[in-house]
Amino acid sequence: MTPARARTVANLVLASAGVAAAYIVITTPPLRRFVLRASRAWLGASIPLFVANEVRKAWEQSGRAA
Repeated sequence: MTPARARTVANLVLASAGVAAAYIVITTPPLRRFVLRASRAWLGASIPLFVANEVRKAWEQSGRAA
């Protein structure tokens, strides 16, 4: 098996597993609620942190004193 063929097979296996997991989550209400809550918590924590880091970088690059 060539490396390109192995990579293709691995990608197909991973894609199939992702589709199967998504199907299970979508069709199981408790899992669906958990994923929605977890995604809200993740976005609620990561977006403000990203914005704060970008503001800090912009402030440092502007050359202004704190």
